[in-house]
Amino acid sequence: MKSNKRTNNKAHSLKSVTPSGATDLNFFEQVFDIVRQVPKGRVTSYGAIAKCIGTGKSARLVGWAMNSSNKVKPKVPAHRVVNSAGLLSGKHAFKTPTLMEELLAKEGVKVKNDKVVDFKKLFWNPMEELGA
Repeated sequence: MKSNKRTNNKAHSLKSVTPSGATDLNFFEQVFDIVRQVPKGRVTSYGAIAKCIGTGKSARLVGWAMNSSNKVKPKVPAHRVVNSAGLLSGKHAFKTPTLMEELLAKEGVKVKNDKVVDFKKLFWNPMEELGA
């Protein structure tokens, strides 16, 4: 008979490796590192961050990282990450539904109908800016 008993043998545990191959940072930490480099008054997208890390189809996972970033030190300026059309799609992850827009406004980023005005002009592409 087979046993359903799990073993806690550390020799058989899997080592976490990020999609880029880096073993010292996990995916969320890589996302946070990129977002911390987005300049004030600029925005980037979930997909652009995913592409920079080397996992272009992981934009949704970048969103999950942003959703958990409020607990991270040093702070992560998650308000600077929007969707590929410039929409504040993550605004509901903030303490209030207007906080994301308020934080962007403090940095001089105009938002109209939950969309960044002049998105293409303000877009910060981590692939180009970080030379990834």
